[in-house]
Amino acid sequence: MTVAELSRTAEVSDMTIRRDLEALERTGALRRVHGGAISAVSRSYEPPFALRAGRETEAKQRIGRLAASLLSEGDTAIVDVGSTTLELARALRDAERLTILTPSLRVADELADNAEIRLIVTGGTARPGELSLIGDLAERTFDDLHADVVFLGVGGVDTVGLTEFNLDDTRVKRAALRSARRCVALADATKLGRVAFARVCPLERVDMLVTDSSADSAALQPIREAGVEVLVA
Repeated sequence: MTVAELSRTAEVSDMTIRRDLEALERTGALRRVHGGAISAVSRSYEPPFALRAGRETEAKQRIGRLAASLLSEGDTAIVDVGSTTLELARALRDAERLTILTPSLRVADELADNAEIRLIVTGGTARPGELSLIGDLAERTFDDLHADVVFLGVGGVDTVGLTEFNLDDTRVKRAALRSARRCVALADATKLGRVAFARVCPLERVDMLVTDSSADSAALQPIREAGVEVLVA
């Protein structure tokens, strides 16, 4: 899009558009070029957390509540990083007698005040913006701890499997998978049929997918055929 086109569409000055494009470029949402802007989207492009958190909000909340209902008292669960898994954490605020292990500082912040939850946060290096914990310390935590279930947030779900934008986060997700008995992927409908940069695991490793009611049946068919149970919120 050119500055002139955006100015006419929004009915604001060129200067206002340029300021807005500068702000959007800082978030990673686009890349400015001479006279306008182009999309920054590629398979390795990770939309900023604040941008993702504002998308499909109601669907993510429904997914989070449905995922929370899968847990029973006494369960041990890994809650992954991401905007959808954060809604799961919010749905667990008043839960009782659970052990939650997480590499997400955002998830930890949601659950830290609940004395009925034994909260364990992995070590590691915090990623700015995302606030996920990455690196050897985060990965090694899962070598010594074992969970009933891991709730994974993902960048895409396709016949190639679960995929993610960031390679460091992907390594932590793989370590979490190795330490969990069951895998539940949380993904709103916009992530179905999408392939991001790094593969987390094949579909055959996924026990269940929790998605929302706007999911296209054609996109869900190959996932079901791979043996994944699909729950729709």
